[in-house]
Amino acid sequence: MPRKPKQPCAYPSCPKLSDGRYCEEHRKVVARNYETYTRDPAVKKKYGSKWKRIRDKYVKEHPFCEQCLKDGRLTPVQEVHHIIPVASGGTHDEANLMSLCRSCHNKIHHEIGDR
Repeated sequence: MPRKPKQPCAYPSCPKLSDGRYCEEHRKVVARNYETYTRDPAVKKKYGSKWKRIRDKYVKEHPFCEQCLKDGRLTPVQEVHHIIPVASGGTHDEANLMSLCRSCHNKIHHEIGDR
């Protein structure tokens, strides 16, 4: 099957062609600008390098989606979910975490109605 033709980079005055929205050079610039200017600074306090270590450790201990496992399916983990959200006073404690696939994570947040 033929590939989709390359499109011009969406960064202002960049003549390069790319497979995505931005070329390789500007993809990094746009991501850095998002982290610096657009994303809420409080997120870095809640989900910094400490959270990444906790998350990685939890994923090693619970490699499959806990909701799918109850239904008899083995689905690899894509998200680590806080049962009580950090914004509502929850912690990164292991008792407050749940490993989920993206679909189960989205279902939970859809039912809660916060996303």
